Amino acid sequence: MRKPATSLLAISLLVLFSSCSLWAQQTSAPTSPIPTTSTPQSSTQQTTTSQTSTPPTSTPKDSAQQNPVHTDRQSEPTTTLRVDVNLVNVFVTVTDAHGAPIGGLTKENFVLMEDEQPQKISVFDKESALPLSIGLAIDTSLTTHHDLPLEQASAKRFAHAIVRPIDGLSVYGFNEDVHEFTHGYISDLKRIDESIDHIRPGAATALFDAIYLVSRALDRRKGRKVIVLITDGGDTWSKISYQDAVRAAEEAEAIVYSIIVVPIESSAGRETGGEHALIQLSEDTGGKYYYATSAAQLDDAFRKISDELRTQYLLAYYPSQRTSFSEFRRIQVKVAGAPEAAGYRVRHRAGYYTVKSEF
Repeated sequence: MRKPATSLLAISLLVLFSSCSLWAQQTSAPTSPIPTTSTPQSSTQQTTTSQTSTPPTSTPKDSAQQNPVHTDRQSEPTTTLRVDVNLVNVFVTVTDAHGAPIGGLTKENFVLMEDEQPQKISVFDKESALPLSIGLAIDTSLTTHHDLPLEQASAKRFAHAIVRPIDGLSVYGFNEDVHEFTHGYISDLKRIDESIDHIRPGAATALFDAIYLVSRALDRRKGRKVIVLITDGGDTWSKISYQDAVRAAEEAEAIVYSIIVVPIESSAGRETGGEHALIQLSEDTGGKYYYATSAAQLDDAFRKISDELRTQYLLAYYPSQRTSFSEFRRIQVKVAGAPEAAGYRVRHRAGYYTVKSEF
């Protein structure tokens, strides 16, 4: 009788041992895929630790996004190389002493420099056939109410004279807000006329906001890019600074033409500071400014802008080795070897930024 009892005891112990082993395997199973399941937990613990010892902005994830200075320094050589191999376009307007456009010049008549270093002109074109994108921005603030109908009529005549099927024009009106009435760049003259007619007056003036927003829209366009401003030069409402507006226009490679409407030249209420800002903006981008005190002068300004856009030269080059670590590279263009070249005036953008600002 002892032998069966001994066998029964052994079988019981074996069953008990197997059950314990199975239980141990089940309890340890969740810990096996450590690389995947533990990553969110460790990230949470790391973030919690960082938040208890430092402000929330110093977490590892946030610091990578909010510390651009360190990132830019590391990527600067790569950025520089990328810019150096890109073709730089320079649209040039040449006029005589009376402001009339000069045509018939050749590639050999131009001397192109960047930061005072001679550059080889790789592409040369006269009266460029590149598509033209025009942002037409009209001031509709309280100070321009009286002249708005004249500005609208003149703007429509300009659009009919300059826009080709390959071109695009967008109509903006700005007061305390900036509105785009064409909802994109179009060449349909009927829709452009309707958009201009839909412009309505407002109260304040957000001029710099308008320049900034039009520039950002043009930045995504190809070919020649132009901003035409019709305004008295005042700015009373913008959230964007003048410096940021100028940089946006320069980064978009937009040529800015300013038509400064001055109903009464001797008026004590003239915004001369705003006028000077527009003049500087136009010169820095290779454009021009005009004063208009009547409908006839508005039409004349538009005609001159149209003539210039038809007689521009395109000079393009691959920058040689950079000699300056400045973020902004200056461009110089001169005309030589042509009759009366000494009396010519050459206009082009002042330069370009090697790194665009984030927006």
